[in-house]
Amino acid sequence: MVGNVSGTSHRGTSGEARNTWAAGWTVAAAVLMLFGGVMAIFEGIAAIAQDDVFVATRNFTYEFSLTGWGWVHLILGALVAAAGLALLRGAAWARAVGVALAGLSMIAHFVWLPYQPVWSIVLIIIDGFIIWAVCAPRRESPA
Repeated sequence: MVGNVSGTSHRGTSGEARNTWAAGWTVAAAVLMLFGGVMAIFEGIAAIAQDDVFVATRNFTYEFSLTGWGWVHLILGALVAAAGLALLRGAAWARAVGVALAGLSMIAHFVWLPYQPVWSIVLIIIDGFIIWAVCAPRRESPA
C-alpha cells in the first residue's frame, strides 16, 4: 500500500487502514455517547416529573425512589453527553472518561431494568459498544 495515502485501503493490515478504522469507530462512539446522554437526560426529566411511562415494581433489590433515579440519569446523561462532545473534538482525556462513564451508565441501566427493561437492555449494549470502540487499538500515522 505504498501509493495509497488516504488510509482507506481495505487490503491487508496496513497501519493506515487500521488507523482509519479505529478513528471511524471512535467517531461512532462519540456520536452514540451524545445520543445516549441526551436520551438519559430526557429519561431523567421524565422520572423526576414522575411520569406514567415507568413501571412500578415492588420488592426490588435495588429499590430507590423514581425521583432519585431521575436525578441519577439526568446528571449521568449530562456527563456522558459532555464527554461525547469532547471525544468528538479529539480531547485525549475524553477516552478514559468515556470508558468510565459508559461503565457507570451500564451499571445504572442494569439497576434501572425493572422500570424500563427494553430501553435499559438497548443502552447496556450501546454502552458496551462505546467501551469497545474507545478502547480499540489504533496506530498513529507517521505523517
